[in-house]
Parts: sequence; structure tokens; C-alpha cells
Amino acid sequence: ARLDAMLGELGLRPMGGGAAGAWVFTNGGRTSLIDGLFDIDSDTWKMALFLSTSNIGPASTTFAGVTNEHAAANGYTAGGESIALTLSGTTTVKVDITTDPVWTAAGGDIVARFAVIYEVAGNVLCYCLLDDTPADVTATDGNTLTVAAHASGVFTLA
Repeated sequence: ARLDAMLGELGLRPMGGGAAGAWVFTNGGRTSLIDGLFDIDSDTWKMALFLSTSNIGPASTTFAGVTNEHAAANGYTAGGESIALTLSGTTTVKVDITTDPVWTAAGGDIVARFAVIYEVAGNVLCYCLLDDTPADVTATDGNTLTVAAHASGVFTLA
């Protein structure tokens, strides 16, 4: 509590975690992308946060099948935040998030291990560790958790 108060006086926000891991396609996400079942820049997408006990992994297919999403509490809404994916480039095509999702912890902390991008119709595209050590990331009450895409985007096709 003292550290939080001191950081607050300095205008700093405490946040646990280090560098996020790379985005990893699920097996079904990769296949759906190649088969044209996902329309990256026109489908409706969301990003959701999951706990360390989640079963998210390469074999995950539907959003409903992924366990242990962060509870709908403390500033987190079940299902996560809406995001838009964009395409840019010709020879090398970058897929990026137009506006990085932000959650503000209110009434308690937001703690998560994974971020998952999924099509609102229900299929998972990809996921990442929020801290690749791996460790949980915590946004303490009153602070924000932002999942910022890498400068080179979520992924590129060349």
C-alpha cells in the first residue's frame, strides 16, 4: 500500500509483469485463416483475458470451450473488449489492432495470464501470454491494463 501511494504521488502506475509473449495461432485459427473462414478486417472480434488455470492452447477451437476467463468484476466485462483488426501492406501484409484494448481495475484488481483474440461468432484466432516468464499480470485497483500489440502487429504474412 505504501509503494502504491508513493508511486501515485509520482504519477506512476504499478503494474505487474514483463514483456508479453508472441501471439500464437490456435490450430483451428490458422486453418480458418487459410481457408478464408476468417475475414480479418471485416469480422467482429474481441479480446478477452484469462487466468493462469485456463486451458487455452493450440488445440483450442471455440471461445466457449476456453476455460477460466477473468470473472465479470473489478472493471472487467465477460467476453472482453471489442477490437478491430486491420490489414496493411502488399508484399508483406501486417495484421494489427486499431486501438489497443484497455481495462481499468475498479473495486479490486484485474489479474490475468493470457489474452485471447476471438471472432464473436465463436472461434479463437490466437492467444498470447501477457508476461512470457510466464507470470500473471496485475492491474491494481484504480489502474489500467493495456494489451498493446507489437510494433510489427499481431502477425505478418509475407
